[in-house]
Amino acid sequence: MTPTLRELIRERVERLNSIPTVPAIIRPLLFYLERPVDQVEVQRIVDLVSCDESISAQCLRVANSALYFRSREVKSVHGAIIVLGVRQIREILLSCSLLNLLPKASWVIDPVVFWEHSLGCGLVSRFCARKVRYREPERAYLAGLLHDLGELVNMLSFQEEFRAAAQLARSEQIPLHQAELSALGFTHCDTGKILAEHWRLPEDIAEVVEHHHDVQQAKLHPALVALVSLSDRLCQVHELGYGINESPDWKLEEDPAWAVLTRDYPILAQTEPAQFLLEMEQFVLEARKLVRSILRT
Repeated sequence: MTPTLRELIRERVERLNSIPTVPAIIRPLLFYLERPVDQVEVQRIVDLVSCDESISAQCLRVANSALYFRSREVKSVHGAIIVLGVRQIREILLSCSLLNLLPKASWVIDPVVFWEHSLGCGLVSRFCARKVRYREPERAYLAGLLHDLGELVNMLSFQEEFRAAAQLARSEQIPLHQAELSALGFTHCDTGKILAEHWRLPEDIAEVVEHHHDVQQAKLHPALVALVSLSDRLCQVHELGYGINESPDWKLEEDPAWAVLTRDYPILAQTEPAQFLLEMEQFVLEARKLVRSILRT
């Protein structure tokens, strides 16, 4: 990407006014997620949830869903938090907030499908992180949730070009980031990096946003980038992607993310790829059910 093109993207990111509330929503949650679990106040979560009617309704709906096998109906936000737990409430808060970032007319990709993939990738990233004993599985969740932020920039600031890229990806059955490179001259990884800088997101999250399709370029936090990259691919393959090039011929052993993780985590190097893949596939199916219960009415 040329300096001129980078400057054009930066200017358009800085002019974005269709999503002025995004930093106000995400930043406090990011900082709150940094706290140890024993320092999280339930009342603070209740206050956050209660500020938004749609989020409150979503929490109650999930708490009363078949996932939790309740014998009695949950009728209050406080009750929903007790049933779901603080961690699940965080996920609902983030997913609901992110779902409303763009006006419907701006979406080239179905917004529900987009956030299903993002939330699903976060859940799978955390599960994978725990399996390999990554030190901060919650960080992996957050990185997975936010990895495709650059597509928001592309949909808002380069709408027609991004529409052409999506059509190219579908017609040629190629990955979206490859189609973006052909149609726009850059990818959502490039615009995501600039948006992450503009929002002052943490360094490790920004590196995931920039390099989740090019793991070998990650120098500062390669394991986190690899976790999200692998989870991203698993979601795509198992119908938790965008329906564009679901990569049926993908092989785990040939994925660069697998090479990084088996290098850095001995427990994974001792695991048969087929067994690891089976366990991950089973979890992706569970994650798919969960995100659809959250995001679809």
